[in-house]
Order: sequence, then structure tokens, then C-alpha cells
Amino acid sequence: MSEDTEIKQRQLAGLQERRSKILEMGGAERVEAQKKRGKLTARERIDQLLDKGSFHEVGMFAKSRNTSYGDVPADGVITGWGKIDGRKVYIFSQDFTSMGGTLSETHGRKISNILDSAMKVGCPIIGLNDSGGARIQDGVDSLSGYGEIFYRNVMASGVVPQICAILGPTAGGGVYSPALMDFIFMVKGISNAFITGPRVVKAIMGQEVSEEELGGAVVAQKKSGVVCRSENSEVDCFQAIRELLSYLPSNFREKPKQIPGGDDKNRTDPTLFNIVPGNPSAAYDMHKIIDRVFDQCPDDKKNYFELFPLFATNIITCFSRLNGWPVGIIANQPMSKAGCLDIDASDKASRFIRFCDAFNVPIINLVDIPGYLPGTAQEWGGIIRHGAKMLYAYSEATVPKITLTVRKAYGGSYIGMCSQDLGADVVFCWPSTELAVMGAEGAAPIIFRREIEKAENPGEMLKQKIREYREEFANPYRAAMNLHIDDVIDPAETRPKLIAALEMMLDKTEQRPAKKHGVMPT
Repeated sequence: MSEDTEIKQRQLAGLQERRSKILEMGGAERVEAQKKRGKLTARERIDQLLDKGSFHEVGMFAKSRNTSYGDVPADGVITGWGKIDGRKVYIFSQDFTSMGGTLSETHGRKISNILDSAMKVGCPIIGLNDSGGARIQDGVDSLSGYGEIFYRNVMASGVVPQICAILGPTAGGGVYSPALMDFIFMVKGISNAFITGPRVVKAIMGQEVSEEELGGAVVAQKKSGVVCRSENSEVDCFQAIRELLSYLPSNFREKPKQIPGGDDKNRTDPTLFNIVPGNPSAAYDMHKIIDRVFDQCPDDKKNYFELFPLFATNIITCFSRLNGWPVGIIANQPMSKAGCLDIDASDKASRFIRFCDAFNVPIINLVDIPGYLPGTAQEWGGIIRHGAKMLYAYSEATVPKITLTVRKAYGGSYIGMCSQDLGADVVFCWPSTELAVMGAEGAAPIIFRREIEKAENPGEMLKQKIREYREEFANPYRAAMNLHIDDVIDPAETRPKLIAALEMMLDKTEQRPAKKHGVMPT
């Protein structure tokens, strides 16, 4: 064997030895501790999420400049690219078995490099967060690493979809990168997210609270509205991320792809009208309309992917399909707070509108709304500025916007749910629709006050005037006469009507005034 051959064999052996050591992550003992917590390792997570054999790692041999604590395999984060359902994505996965997945300057740079590459190539970025936060030994260098990530999260916003799964502890500065991304997932029992942990809360505020109570997966969705989905397991979480991506383009230059599912685009539903009670105050589940109108799934799964299902439940935000075309749905939910808009619902909807607009996803609005939620809590909490966010987001959006009112829309909330005046491209109403400044029960006593007072039976006269108000003033035909709506449709024909309107508007172009950027209400 020649000397040259021996050198090359030693070099290859050295490479294999280094790789093997890094692939062991934090070592058998720490990997076992991760498993005992019910958690997958960083590398197992990548294998579970991506198409089999598609992952290409970059930065495997990266090391921190700080040598005081020895080598940290891959510096605590695995980065690279792969595929999901054949589509390219970039990914990083923090390794809790290697120094708690803490972020050093180099760790941060690896994530920043992946974000840079995702923007250049135009691919979604997925972050799997499982970290103890900034690496204390690195001091300001680690904080600088966070700053570089935050900056890139903002630069990538609206360029490529950014998805994060919090799969362990995420505290302090570490929660702000997820918060700057488009969608956050968590897993019940293993995920936590908070700015200050229970120890700090107790020391400063004197409050006893567990990690789960402070920032567990359900709390972070239901109470704070930080997390869009809380899943039962990591496997469920990864499946949800794959499903979410199926509705989205890879970047802002693309449009979502049509995926025909076999549902007849001309399908009608004569019983659809029966879902909505005639009494405008009676509750029903808007999910039933979504389920019946949008493309049916051949495997009997839900035909929509809901975001924030536990937060601001008076409004529904979800993705679905019409004749295979991905759409974003914003729908009032009469089962919760009568479908009123409030602070949380306005925040939830406005952010969803802006995401859909950023990535060319058409918006379908399903409207049944009595108004804005009254009360001191809402007024003092800033419903004016929060409600204005929806007005801003709808007006700013240039994607196709189609509005269907199924029962009622009163006052400012008629405008707030994307009336023609806010740029709705097509507006439909069912014949049951009431469009008015206020509901009949509130308006009739004001308009017909004198007649009611003079009547022999004021109660009967009030009922009569309520009916008269509905028939004369609150019906959809008066709005149609003045071109505020485009058509009053048979509810049975809702699906084909929506599909026809959507496909007519898919190539829509619309310009906005030249500016640096607008200033959205806070």
C-alpha cells in the first residue's frame, strides 16, 4: 500500500470517527434521559418530520469559540435541508442532550445561516426548539446570536413560511424567535414557553405556579394565544406541520397549488340551509357549514385545518380547499359569544388575513355576526385599536376576497368582516340574511317608538314592527339594489357559487399606493 493511500485512508477514518462521535449527540446517558422525559432526540425528530432519506446536514462540525466547557456535538443544533412530500424545506433542530440545547454564538450562527439560505432559495423554514436558553458561559456572544436570529426572522417574514415546533423548554429570549415566525406548535406534557420561569415568578411576584400552568401547550394556546396548535404527541405535531405545508406555497412569489381531491365542484346541498336557525339569536356550529361546503376528504378526515382552535373561539381561522384550491377561511362562530368580535378575535383574524395575503392564499369570509362584544373589559382593553387591525388587514390585502353572509351582519361588524367597502371582490348573501345598522330587536323600538307607545297593546305592536323592520329594512335585497352585494344565492348552491367566484378571481391583480410601509394599529 502506498504512502498516499495510507494517508487517504487515515483521513477517511478520521472523518468517520468525527461523524460517529457527533451522531452520538450528548452521549448515551443524556439520550436516555431525553427518552425518559417522553421526548425524541433532535435527529429522530428530523427523521420523523422529513421524507425518509431526504435530509442533508450542514454545519455538523461547527464548534463554539468558547473552549471552557469542551466540545459540544454540532454545537447543540442540527441544521440542514430536506423534503416534505417532495417539497424542499430548510430545518434546524435543537439538541437538548448536548449542553441542554443552549444557544451559543456559533449555535445562533448556524440557525441564521439556514434562515439566509431559505430566503435565497425560497423554501419554508422549520424550527424544532428544545433549549435551555442562552449559553451563560458565552455571555453577550450568545445574546448576539439571538439578536441575529430575530433579525433574520423579521427579514424572512412574508418571504418564506416560517414554522416552529416547541418541543421542550423555551424561555427568555428563546421564545421570541418562535413568536416572530408564522406558526407555533407545541406538544402537551413536554412543551413550555414563557419569558420568566416559575422560580422568577415566585421570587419577584410571590406567586406559586408550575411550568405547565405558566406556559404549557394548552395554556399557551387557550389563554395567551401564542400557540396555533397544541398536539398530543410529537408524531401528531409533525403530521400537523406536514398537513399545514400542503396548503402553502414555498415562498411569496408562488401561488398555492391546486390539489384535486375528487369532490364535484358542482355539488349542491339542499339541506345546507337547515343548519342555520331562523331565529337570528339562536346558536349553531359554523364548522358544519365549512364541513359541507368545502372539498370533502376521501378518507373522512376533517376537510379543514384549524388554527388556534382553543383561542378566541368566537372566530374560526382555518385552511381548506375549494375544487382543490387552497383557501383561508375566516368565519364567525355563533356557538361562542354569539359570534361577536372582541379583542382576541380581532387579533387572531387580522394576523391570519395578513399571512394569507403575504403568501397568495385567497380568503373566504363566512359571516354571521351581531356586532362587537360590549363591556368595560373590552373598551378599556382597547377593542377600538384591536378591532381596527381587521379593517387594516382586509383593506391592505390584495388576494381574492370572497364574503358570504349566511344570517346577519349588523353595524360596524358588517364592515369589519370584509364588506365590499373593504375590498371584497365578490359578496354573496343567503336569502335569510339581515344587513342593518343594528338588529331588529334593537332598531324597532327606536324607529317606531311613537307608534308602539300609542298602541293599545304595545307588546304586540313591538312584535309587528320587528317583523316589519326585518322585511322592509334588514333584508339582503335592499343592499343588492344599491350594489353593496353581488348576489343573493340559494344556500344549496353555495359550493358551486363560491368555486366559480374563486376561479374567476385567481388571476386578480391589484396595486396599492407607493409607500415604505403602512402603520398598522397596535
